[in-house]
Parts: sequence; C-alpha cells; structure tokens
Amino acid sequence: MTVTDWITTPVNWVFAIVALAVLASAFRVVTAKNVVHAALFLVATLAGSAGLFLILSAEFVAWVLVLVYIGAVIVLFLFGIMITRAPTGYDESLDGDRKIWPAILSVTTFALMTWASLEAFGTRAVSNPGEGTDTEVIGIALMGRFVVPFEVVSFVLLAALIGGITIARRDLTPAEEEERTLV
Repeated sequence: MTVTDWITTPVNWVFAIVALAVLASAFRVVTAKNVVHAALFLVATLAGSAGLFLILSAEFVAWVLVLVYIGAVIVLFLFGIMITRAPTGYDESLDGDRKIWPAILSVTTFALMTWASLEAFGTRAVSNPGEGTDTEVIGIALMGRFVVPFEVVSFVLLAALIGGITIARRDLTPAEEEERTLV
C-alpha cells in the first residue's frame, strides 16, 4: 500500500483519529494528578481501543473489552478508591525524582513489541480485510481449551474485591462500638 492509497481510504483517517485520541487519553492516565481522573481517562482509553477493534472488524473482542474492562475492572477500581477512602488529590510523596526511567522502559517495551510484531507478521496483508473472526470459534476456544484460565481470572477479580473491602473495613474502638449501638 502506497501513501496515496492510504490517504484516499477514509477508514484509515478514522483509525488515525481514534488512535490519536487513545494515545492522548493513555498519556493522561499516567500524568493525571488525581487517581479518579486517571481511572476515567483509562475508561476513555479502553473505549477508544474498543473502537479500534470495531474498525478492524473484531466485534467480539471490542464488546468483551467494553463489558469486562470498562464494565467490571474500572468499576472495581472506582469502588476500591471509594471504599478505602484513598486520598484522591496530588501527593508529593508519590512523585519520584527519576522520571526518565519509566519513560525509557516504556519506549523500550514499545520498540520490542513493534519489532516482534514485524518479525512475526512482516508486511503481509490481512487475508480477508473487513471480515472478523467467527464468534463461535472464539466461544468454543474460551469454553473449551481456555475454560480454566477464564475461571481463574474471575476468582482473581473476586479476591481483589474481597481484599478491597477487607482493607477498607475499619475496626471500631470500644467507645465507637458503644456509641454505634446506642444510635
């Protein structure tokens, strides 16, 4: 595909706009000074990623991303923040002095993933552009060969929820317990 072919295809422009929005919101996830704002930017990032999957005709993956990550994990994050009464403002003690190392690690990881993808797939074109994977095939794989990891993930999420509630539960002093029973 030449540059002219890319420019004249409207779906490429839509993909580029959505991808830039995802990059901007992902950047705000890691630079937001408020943890609730970071979680909401993560919602925007995941929603944009689902949009990219829809553009690529991977509808099942897009809706799983919306249901599982946005609908469950982000809600779990927000509940954890609210239940634990964690400070949501800027905390200078969490701001590290060496900010260059995470940036170097991120760029290195991106370069490694890009190299691995190009090494594995090269410049081969997609065999059937516009046609997604049959949902039945994905369902059979998930509920057949991958049923144990699928269930393990659900138990990990349940354990995280129980852990958040346990951490948030505050033991009352005897005076507070007595006051509570009088009310």
